[in-house]
Amino acid sequence: MTSTAGASGAATHDHDVIVVGARCAGAPTAMLLARLGHRVLLVDRATFPSDTISTHLIHPPGLAALERWGLLDRVVRTGCPAIDLYAFDLGPFVIAGSPAGEGFDVSYAPRRTILDKILVDAAVESGAEVREGFTVEEILFDGGTVTGIKGHGRDGRTSANHARIVVGADGLHSTVAKATAATAYAEKPKINAYYYTYWADLPMYGQFEAFDREDRAFAAWPTNDDLTMVIAAWPMRDFEANRGDIEGNYHATLARAPAFAERISKATQAERFVGMAIPNYFRKPYGPGWILVGDAGYLKDPITAQGIQDAFRDAERCTGALDDVLAGRRPFEEAMRDCQEARDSDVMSMYEFTAGFATLEPPPPEMQQLLLAASRSRSAQDEFARVTAGVTQPEEFFGHMQRRMEQHTPHAA
Repeated sequence: MTSTAGASGAATHDHDVIVVGARCAGAPTAMLLARLGHRVLLVDRATFPSDTISTHLIHPPGLAALERWGLLDRVVRTGCPAIDLYAFDLGPFVIAGSPAGEGFDVSYAPRRTILDKILVDAAVESGAEVREGFTVEEILFDGGTVTGIKGHGRDGRTSANHARIVVGADGLHSTVAKATAATAYAEKPKINAYYYTYWADLPMYGQFEAFDREDRAFAAWPTNDDLTMVIAAWPMRDFEANRGDIEGNYHATLARAPAFAERISKATQAERFVGMAIPNYFRKPYGPGWILVGDAGYLKDPITAQGIQDAFRDAERCTGALDDVLAGRRPFEEAMRDCQEARDSDVMSMYEFTAGFATLEPPPPEMQQLLLAASRSRSAQDEFARVTAGVTQPEEFFGHMQRRMEQHTPHAA
């Protein structure tokens, strides 16, 4: 996979940046770079609007990014319901609090058919060249440096394009990550199998509801068109045994919370079941001539639904670094190393918290006591909800709760 174009000759660059993947990481990256005046090509094999596997919940930090970009009103105008309460039914007790943070009191869960189209349109409006229905066949190199892409559109015609930087925003199976052999680290295996569908006539009253029942869990939240997403999870050890009867095992999981099962018995399934099992990893997100953003560079279990806001923040972070590089203010290696360190510092504790939360194993006694104490405090319930929303770092909440419990524990004379 080599190109005859020189990596350093400006005349060989059709664009400053080529972004591969036009969803929640790629479209904002292209949009923000184009707004800064850079020549950007954004490509995706999909056409928009189109759906993709996703929990599509956007917590307040993600809404803050949309607001900064001038796009939040477009999402709200689609009629997507606001979610102002996160309720976690843990069986013996419930923790229910507000996800508020970064100036927002609510979350939204727009369908990806709607959200991704808004993001792609914004990239076009910002001046990026967008090619939908374009399949990347090859990442082009000059020596060890990425110089561009080769691929074909829906008409079958092949083309090659060159740029100073190629951005892989193409998710778990990233073509850019594979071609560059991006190094993975801090990996964890797939933890759960998830299956979801959408239900009509299942009122949610502006709530996100999650239920943890021994080695099963499920959650529900409202989305566009008066539909509710309901997603069920079971450990990967049960994947093979359960895959032959997804519907039966899905409803058996919901039946562990009889009141919710009664509610859904009166609703109507609106779409087919969709399944996913997500590995957990970090990848080194840069090398000569290339970077990775969003899921291509960092991915974790979807139980905390952090993916969209992580992609948004990664897009902003990488755009700032790339702007410095393209403008000659900083060398590429330095800017991208700092970008990687900032990413890992921002998300590592949530990565570990999510993996632990996803195991569906009973928490140790000390943790059970801590969560029970949280359920008895209005402010602590809000704090826990904000952890799951990515507003508050897990160690901040658990450290605070531990200190609170120690203050209320009688000391022996």
